[in-house]
Amino acid sequence: MISLEAPFDIDEFSQLLGQTQVQVTVPRDSLAEVLRRVCDFMGFGIYVYTIRVRPGPEELLKTFIVELQRVDFSAPDREWAPFQDRGKADSPFGPTGSR
Repeated sequence: MISLEAPFDIDEFSQLLGQTQVQVTVPRDSLAEVLRRVCDFMGFGIYVYTIRVRPGPEELLKTFIVELQRVDFSAPDREWAPFQDRGKADSPFGPTGSR
């Protein structure tokens, strides 16, 4: 039996955006498109990520490891801090509100 690794799919990667943490191995020729899509996604202002890119385990730089960590801006500290999920809150404007 032969096991083949599926090729990297940029559209499948894009579906991961919105998660708190993402780590993917990206072929060198797809790295620019991955970073462009992350920046476009962050352009909406709802999700912001720190981005870490490091070389993959090959000597010839065939792949890169891209790590995304969701962050929020801390106004008192005037810096980006790791995102902390605080659960859902009932809002009078949401579907469970009374207004």
